[in-house]
Amino acid sequence: MTLSPDALLYGILDLGYVERERALEVAEQLILGGVSLLQLRAKGHDPETLLNLAKELTTLCSKHHVPFIVNDHVQLAKDCGAPGLHLGQDDGSLDEARSILGQHVLVGRSTHSVAQAQAALAEGADYIGFGPLFPTPTKKGRPGIGLENIGIVEETVGYAIPVFCIGGIKPGNLAEVKAAGAKRVVVVSHLLQTADVAAETRNILKQLSS
Repeated sequence: MTLSPDALLYGILDLGYVERERALEVAEQLILGGVSLLQLRAKGHDPETLLNLAKELTTLCSKHHVPFIVNDHVQLAKDCGAPGLHLGQDDGSLDEARSILGQHVLVGRSTHSVAQAQAALAEGADYIGFGPLFPTPTKKGRPGIGLENIGIVEETVGYAIPVFCIGGIKPGNLAEVKAAGAKRVVVVSHLLQTADVAAETRNILKQLSS
């Protein structure tokens, strides 16, 4: 599977911000707002307890033709039939994940430096996340890496695979992020804590596309 060149906004359903009871509702709002792909992130949760939700999200995303990505958990991705998996720097190799899930599965990698971004491309990642650009409550205690390397990552990696900048991005700094060379972004805490998720997703996309 490959991502569309038009994929601009990556949505993450983070259970650190969203109650399980509202997860499907919020996911649908992100999709209706226009996210190009949707990830389930559930740090600290037992993967076995997430299976029913993951299956429901797989069905929802398939209905709307939006790739569904499972964060970290290879077996959960396999069990729910997700078409995608996202791995951090310490979550194992892409080859190992594909040996379990199949070569057709979309696999992304988190990166925090130019060297890691280039290594992910060489490893065969289908896309990368690059950040966190700014300090963010999603990654507590981790300083932002700043904006200065976005251009070189886009130049040396973005020509081949999508680069999604991530970390503390919101309407107030999106113009700055774009000016630094970003073409695609992930917005997490801002979208998940807003009153009208779909409307704010559309607002982010409008800013991103202008």
